[in-house]
Amino acid sequence: MKLRPAKNSDSQQIIQLIDAVYSEYNDTVCLDGAEKDLLDIEDAYRAVGGEFWVLIQDDMVVGTHGALPCESETAPDLKVCQFKRLYLAQTLRGTQWGHHLMQVTIDWARDVGFERVEFWSDTRFKRAHQFFTKFGFQRDGRSRDMDDGVEPYSEYFYFLDLQQKTGDRSPPVSKV
Repeated sequence: MKLRPAKNSDSQQIIQLIDAVYSEYNDTVCLDGAEKDLLDIEDAYRAVGGEFWVLIQDDMVVGTHGALPCESETAPDLKVCQFKRLYLAQTLRGTQWGHHLMQVTIDWARDVGFERVEFWSDTRFKRAHQFFTKFGFQRDGRSRDMDDGVEPYSEYFYFLDLQQKTGDRSPPVSKV
């Protein structure tokens, strides 16, 4: 396995991976709505001070995770980033790779000066919610209904203040 920053040439495989996850919930990727950032990852993430990682196995994208700077309604005085697109191939869920993707992204956020992480997670992703809680992320009770996908969906809000310890530091991301 190799973890590296995503390139635009990874876009099609990233979309296929996320679409496969969505299909488990009878849904599909919406490239003209909720997932339009996947069409130009370098511009949507890196060009605005974020980052997006891919986990590669046998030349295939089998995991993803991204982070973007954002404004925060709940913590306007802090430097905040939003986590997005934590997805793993079904065969890798429950392995160390989800932990590794999350830890690399938390370490990156802390290293570049973010003080807090916030994100919204689809209410259907119950296993992921347990994972977030084990990592120290908290819900503040907010949820929202969304209509920017193929089907309407709802999300829960999560946050993590980065001043607290979240686990062992992962090895550095390998460069390609």
